[in-house]
Amino acid sequence: MTTSFWDGKRVLVTGGAGFVGTRVVSQIMKAGNPEQIYVPRSKSTDLRVWEDCVRAVKDIDIVIHLAANIGGIEYNQNNPGRLFYDNAIMGIQLLEAARKEDVDKVVIAGTICAYPNYTPLPFSEEDLWCGYPEPTNAPYGLAKKMLLVQSQAYREEYDFNSIYLLPVNLYGPGDTFGDDRSHVIPALIKRFVEAKDKKSPSVTVWGTGLASREFLYVDDCARAFVLATEKYNKADPVNIGSGMEISIRDLANLIASLTGYEGKIKFDSTKPDGQPRRWLNIKRAEEEFGFRATVPMRAGLEKTILWYKQSGGTQ
Repeated sequence: MTTSFWDGKRVLVTGGAGFVGTRVVSQIMKAGNPEQIYVPRSKSTDLRVWEDCVRAVKDIDIVIHLAANIGGIEYNQNNPGRLFYDNAIMGIQLLEAARKEDVDKVVIAGTICAYPNYTPLPFSEEDLWCGYPEPTNAPYGLAKKMLLVQSQAYREEYDFNSIYLLPVNLYGPGDTFGDDRSHVIPALIKRFVEAKDKKSPSVTVWGTGLASREFLYVDDCARAFVLATEKYNKADPVNIGSGMEISIRDLANLIASLTGYEGKIKFDSTKPDGQPRRWLNIKRAEEEFGFRATVPMRAGLEKTILWYKQSGGTQ
């Protein structure tokens, strides 16, 4: 469905060459006729450098900020300082540069990691400040959470239009399957595919398997960002998710089945589970800009596994 919203707009998508960003760019092109979509690359535009942020937002109408330094539990444990600094400074400087340039609107990608470790279920946006995040990813979660504070402060003082979205764990074709930065779904897919090929008798999964997660197919997430950019203009943060919860144990069993792995699955309880449960209240996104996820998890996993196998496991 096309809309006149994008016609003639000059759009900056940070992280636009990445996992989510490529889908956002594609969906913007399908939704309208922007004058330009600018996708800065980190080699030439370092958003940790103020001058690069100023240059990036020059003559831009819409900023969608997706760029982030991000990884799984192990990466978070090994890089807490880097994750805090990089994600905070990129967002803070970009939003300030956009304000000074009188950009029409900024859309900020937050993170589910910003929620308190023990949040009432399902996670509602009103509970975002009711406790400290899960320790293994708190530096990342808090860095991104500060961008919500900045966004709301700028709206109050400068009447600056920026919105803040909270996407849940994402997955899909093109995800990062390397061991140090990959999240749970790509890590499990890689592990089970390799175990099947090598005829390994067992696969070990981090944690007890009792923790739960909610997952969203990457194309659904991109559609949510495009809809919110077009239709949402309020200070309140918005959850972006599927509304479906699954335990890591059940997820591992499902991925094993879909990859054809028939060996034993072991859970290493000496490794951290991360946050005990994640399950979002997604009513606000549907009410405010009509977003609901459309890709069922099994179908999304099948597409992701097929892509991984066809890519030769090089990601």
